[in-house]
Amino acid sequence: MKNKRKNIFIGLTIGLVTVIVFAASKSDIYTEIMKSQRLVNDVYKHLITNYVDDFDVQAFTRASIEDMVGELDPYTIYIEADERHSLDLLTTGKYGGVGIQIGKRDDRLTVIAPMDDTPAERAGITNGDIIAKIDSTFTNELSLDEASNLIRGEKGTDVTLYIERYGNDELIEFVLTRDNIVVKDVAFAELIDGDIGYIRLTRFSANSAPEMRAALKKFVEADASAFILDLRNNPGGLLGASIEILDMMVPKNELLLTTKGRTKESNREIYSKHNPIIPENMEIVVLISEGSASASEIVAGTLQDLDRAIVMGRASFGKGLVQTVVSLDKERALKITTAKYYTPSGRLIQKPGYIDEELLVNKAEEDTLFTTTGGRTVKGGGGINPDIEIEVEYNYPLTFACLRNGQFMAFVTEHKNLYTSIAEVKADNNMLNEFEQFITANEIEVITAGEKALSDTKERLFNIDSTNTDLNSAFSAIEKFINDHEETLFEKEKAKLSEFLYEEFASVYGGEEGRFREQLNYDETVNQALVLLKDETAIIDIFLAGNHQL
Repeated sequence: MKNKRKNIFIGLTIGLVTVIVFAASKSDIYTEIMKSQRLVNDVYKHLITNYVDDFDVQAFTRASIEDMVGELDPYTIYIEADERHSLDLLTTGKYGGVGIQIGKRDDRLTVIAPMDDTPAERAGITNGDIIAKIDSTFTNELSLDEASNLIRGEKGTDVTLYIERYGNDELIEFVLTRDNIVVKDVAFAELIDGDIGYIRLTRFSANSAPEMRAALKKFVEADASAFILDLRNNPGGLLGASIEILDMMVPKNELLLTTKGRTKESNREIYSKHNPIIPENMEIVVLISEGSASASEIVAGTLQDLDRAIVMGRASFGKGLVQTVVSLDKERALKITTAKYYTPSGRLIQKPGYIDEELLVNKAEEDTLFTTTGGRTVKGGGGINPDIEIEVEYNYPLTFACLRNGQFMAFVTEHKNLYTSIAEVKADNNMLNEFEQFITANEIEVITAGEKALSDTKERLFNIDSTNTDLNSAFSAIEKFINDHEETLFEKEKAKLSEFLYEEFASVYGGEEGRFREQLNYDETVNQALVLLKDETAIIDIFLAGNHQL
């Protein structure tokens, strides 16, 4: 046991000293690091040799390293063999999981976006959901990789996610069956309105650039006047893929991105290397949302800064940190945040609050206002703010209850053999009535805003006096109001319920592309983009006048 401890301790010391030698560029910094390292080594040695219980040294060492990196941003992590294997699976684009991208917001495990046509997306998990618990494990102390490892698993196995959602007072339970997650990066690319194209890009991987190139060439051959690049809920991916895609759309030798860090290798300026494959007069609208992150923000922000595209939707996630994987040995590695992304105008993509600022020596304030190449003002401060902001209504409690309980899929599974096409489905005027009877029979529980708070208040007051007639009368009136309101939800949400039903039926008869075509019929943001692209004067006004809101 002694030799084992000694070897591990010597290995740690040699590794850390090596890092110090290469990292330190000034003698005063070197001296400060050596003093701190001696303190760390002394604490480690005394704990290992004197603590009342006998440690598993490897487990203690791992816990110590994880505690160290845990004080930094959520993307700096220590990786061991099993986690490297999972990382490799993600890089290939195929793994067993439920199809969600996660990040940290205010130190809470947050869904950045569900991936299209995956167990998470079909169940109704949406961006902004907070994952409070994975099976029996609470997430408040988990790193991103620890959470990912719990969510991933073999195809066909189940994982239960407990979700906090805005407007819901209680955790929502989702039991998801894992599947092989194989993502096609360009999920949909077609002309959707005359000579206007539409591309839905779901992530940035090694396949993204070839798929984007094929889609853009198809539009050029069709003599398209414009296209919509939909990056909503695209969580990002490979930096190289975003640069290759930008290279297809902007003139040669334009500054695309700057990275800034503490080392020479971390400071880079990246320029476009080729002539674009689309004509200069082909208009571009980029759609973003709060689920658009990382490489999505690079593409949207760069096209916005170069006045090459109008950006529409909602402010993006704000993930602009560059990670470098450093191998420690054959089985272990350290993924370190080494730089930050800046758009051509100088905007920092990363939102503040990603690290405890008490750990930092320099706390420089970032500017918040910048100008595009054409002189328009664009906002900094983290994330990409759209030129045209479009609000989206989320208050559909019955619809989300049906999603959460799999009612749309269950109903379509029972009724799909009654029809042969989505056109036949829409022609059936009785279909919605049947769906209402279906969910009524299944007794779907709908939780409206304030219902849980009312229950808690009632319990507390009744503990004081449950016989008070005025109190009982007041609660009865409020509960009747809530029940009456819930009984009207189907009629109020009929249009939204039919949209989800039609999309589910469309996927039966037309696959994933059929679902996308159907979704576009109801997509307010896409429809606003089409209106804009048909009005050349409006586009010119935006480039000249700055931000608008619809």
